[in-house]
Amino acid sequence: MPEIHTTRRDALRQRLAAAELAALLVTDVRNIRYLTGFTGSNAALLVTGSEDGTVFCTDGRYTAQAEAEVPELRRMIERPSATALVGHARRVLARGGVGGVGDVVGFESGHVSVEQHATLADAAGEIRLRRAPGLTEALRERKDETEVAALRQACAAADRALADLLEHGGLRPGRTEREVARELENRMAEHGAQATAFPSIVAAGANSAVPHHRPTAAVLAKGDFVKLDFGAVVDGYHSDMTRTVVLGEPAQWQREVYELVSRAQAAGAAAVRPGRELAEVDRAARDVIAAAGYGERFPHGLGHGVGLDVHEAPSLAATAVGTLSACMAVTVEPGVYLAGRGGVRIEDTLVVREGTPELLTLSTKELVVA
Repeated sequence: MPEIHTTRRDALRQRLAAAELAALLVTDVRNIRYLTGFTGSNAALLVTGSEDGTVFCTDGRYTAQAEAEVPELRRMIERPSATALVGHARRVLARGGVGGVGDVVGFESGHVSVEQHATLADAAGEIRLRRAPGLTEALRERKDETEVAALRQACAAADRALADLLEHGGLRPGRTEREVARELENRMAEHGAQATAFPSIVAAGANSAVPHHRPTAAVLAKGDFVKLDFGAVVDGYHSDMTRTVVLGEPAQWQREVYELVSRAQAAGAAAVRPGRELAEVDRAARDVIAAAGYGERFPHGLGHGVGLDVHEAPSLAATAVGTLSACMAVTVEPGVYLAGRGGVRIEDTLVVREGTPELLTLSTKELVVA
């Protein structure tokens, strides 16, 4: 779909002009994928003020792949690719520019080490390198419908995996957290996941009170909360979902905590609207938990953007600055964690729409008794 990537590069060029940059050196592989469709592990991209002047570079391992995935751009095969493109920019600018402004080339400072910068600076010579963080990431915050379609598929793979796990008795006393995690990930693959979005969290009993617990040999037992936080990757796009179930008849305190988190999650999701302040969305869910006396038991932000990264902008947190826009994809994931007893988190991935947000993770949020 070269036309989609051309449109994205055109949008980036508007930001280059506003930033008074002749070009931007793109080195983060996720940003390169967003702008070109290239799926290899090593590349760099020099986006200039014109499409004709824009150059893609990778190494010899990916010659054929680059021809297939980036047919519309001028291609260089050289390693290290970023250094080669800076050298190219230096030569072109010496001949009268690359179609942008002056002789300033921006670089993605959030993705370049001090050592790498020194190498780039040596290659740049008289060219001025300037930090230009977040230019592509800002474009990535709002998803086009091609991206939303990939997110839907990734969420569907996770939904179906959880349904299969429950249907076939995969959550039962006697199994270990690691066994459940492996089965969940295998089932996501069966339903189209090309990778897992992150190492799956399966946390049973007291471990469910640890927000980012990693699966261990701990054995699931009757009466346990079991928290499952997992996601799939389809076409580079990540899903993210958390569900908390209970093994056997839940105790009254478990029902109460689950109901509290459920109400907070619903309040947070209802606040996901274009124009809403990010901190306001966080507050909508946090106030529900705080009013019940559990404010200190909700120690993390409400959610985050999701896309080519499982955690990307925007952030839904008490300290976040900015507003939601239509077509952003975000998670809403409040939790309450009671040390030594157990915890509950309920998380969905949603797309911001005019009116009601589009819910992508469709697994039930009723308390499941396994």
